[in-house]
Amino acid sequence: MNVSEAVAYRRSVRGFLDKPVDVDVVKDIIARSARAANGGNVQPWHVDLVHGESMVRLKELMRGKMAEGPPKEETEYNIYPPELKKPYTDRRFEVGQMLYEAIGIRREDKMGRMMWFSRNFQFFNAPVALFLTLDRQMGPPQWGDAGMMLQNIMLLLCEAGLDSCAQECWAVYPKTIGAFLGTPDDRILWTGMSIGYKDPNDPANALLPNRAPASEWMIEHS
Repeated sequence: MNVSEAVAYRRSVRGFLDKPVDVDVVKDIIARSARAANGGNVQPWHVDLVHGESMVRLKELMRGKMAEGPPKEETEYNIYPPELKKPYTDRRFEVGQMLYEAIGIRREDKMGRMMWFSRNFQFFNAPVALFLTLDRQMGPPQWGDAGMMLQNIMLLLCEAGLDSCAQECWAVYPKTIGAFLGTPDDRILWTGMSIGYKDPNDPANALLPNRAPASEWMIEHS
């Protein structure tokens, strides 16, 4: 894929094939993604790559956490603003509605939605995952830089024939993941990411969320 094709193709894949991934390819992609633009060449990102026996152990750990019920840990940042306003709330509602319609779970089926959401914590069956952390002293500009690095990873995975799903949901288990990875106390967990080969038969993967037209958010000054 060229860059334009990768940008158009990339989406959050929520169902992966039970197919091995060449971890060396993923490691190379992550290394090359560090060419992302970043202010002052600070390079604020830290990446933990999980696969093999470590992935087996993490998935087993999270099955236990799911059996305990809702997360009992506090997130260390707001995944969404506490008072998110329109049109952002409308966009969140729309994509959630589109997803659950695609997988056939009714709006009133709270248990069904909860059980499906728990698949996040099994990486949707993906065999490889990463976690991205930042030093706690970093501010919004550096988090933005880390986002550019993350986007590089996702686009290069597309080029390599792989798929991904960035998962900020892992932020609800900062202590669990921090202990599992051995993350230093001076770093904060931002996001996880599932990596693998898309299951073309999983209905969740048919979802292509809408994007607001540029006329809503771009102003031309000429």
